[in-house]
Amino acid sequence: MNVLAGALVAVALCLHVGPASAADGGKPEPLLAYGARIIGDDARTRIVVDFDREPAFSVHYIANPERIVIDLPATAFGFDAKQLGARGLFKDIRYGAMGEGSARIVLTAIKPVKLAIAKVQKDEDGKGHRLVLDAEMTTKEEFAALVKGQSWSDPADQQVTSAIPAGEAPKPGDFIIAVDAGHGGIDTGAIGVDTKTEEKQVTLAFAKALADRLNREPGIKAFLTRDSDEFLSLSERVQLARQHHAGLFISLHADTLKQKDIRGATVYTISDKASDKLAADLAERENLSDQIAGKETVAEPPEVADILLDLTRRETQAFSISLAENVLGSFKDQIGTINNPHRHAGFQVLRAPDVPSILLELGFLSNVEDEKLLLDDQWRLKMADLLTDAVKRYHSSVAANGG
Repeated sequence: MNVLAGALVAVALCLHVGPASAADGGKPEPLLAYGARIIGDDARTRIVVDFDREPAFSVHYIANPERIVIDLPATAFGFDAKQLGARGLFKDIRYGAMGEGSARIVLTAIKPVKLAIAKVQKDEDGKGHRLVLDAEMTTKEEFAALVKGQSWSDPADQQVTSAIPAGEAPKPGDFIIAVDAGHGGIDTGAIGVDTKTEEKQVTLAFAKALADRLNREPGIKAFLTRDSDEFLSLSERVQLARQHHAGLFISLHADTLKQKDIRGATVYTISDKASDKLAADLAERENLSDQIAGKETVAEPPEVADILLDLTRRETQAFSISLAENVLGSFKDQIGTINNPHRHAGFQVLRAPDVPSILLELGFLSNVEDEKLLLDDQWRLKMADLLTDAVKRYHSSVAANGG
């Protein structure tokens, strides 16, 4: 039976499986994944996910590293994360939203792997359905053939729109600011050491508070790159800032470090060479966001040597540094910062050539005291006030110099 199943699946793996149901003329309710389990070893591993109704799904393979991606309609994952902990053939398992109408499970393998079985079957009581995935080890050559022989449309590549509220579009002359809540959806980011709070929740709550505060200032219009728990690729975040002619891009994060005694805010600007190992390590982790979500790695086209573009980048970098200095000036004696709080590294999300950008580490979820502050409403409002003051000073300085 396994041989026959393997032959059938090899032909059908990239086909969409199962019906997609929706209410007539209405928005379909998300599926509920209410249970999961994983068994097996590093030769063969089975994953079972329980759903309240039949899920449509599709399967794809991605190389570097070897991953299996399971795309689903909008799904609420209601089971304990421990039920789907990595084991057997898989060293990492992620799942979550990819956008308003889609979700994804990403299985990162320890070696080349393929699905011998990928099917949905009814529960014994007929009330629910289960997705059954049987993975087995394979050769590098067969995995490469699976990657090469597939075609797919990534749901994360859907058109992304910003969260500027309807009826509140920027007026001519408004100073526009993109407020970027780091992580989201399938990419949870760091996990709090004490309360197990997810970084994506911290950044979204702070982004909303900051945008609200900025929007109370005359002549300033802030918008959110995401206003819900959804995944955005790094390039989509940059694209949104440029599409809406942002004069600033502020990306918010709250990472974790192995050194749990380190605490305080840090401001990062873009640089091809990292200022130190901590900055380099952090940039490397943040730049893995797309990989975590099961995005294909697409080679960037070679940049055309353009002296005007190079001058634009240099000017933008200078503006970014000025913004960072204004932020740290506001924080002085008000907000704790790490040693050498202005650092730089090659963050992909800061690479817009014409939008001054900073990445602000609000604090570290690996530190118990920082975690308490990150979850404190009053501290969040204080930070938003100080950042708004910094933005106003930056804007006045740029305007005074003809920018």
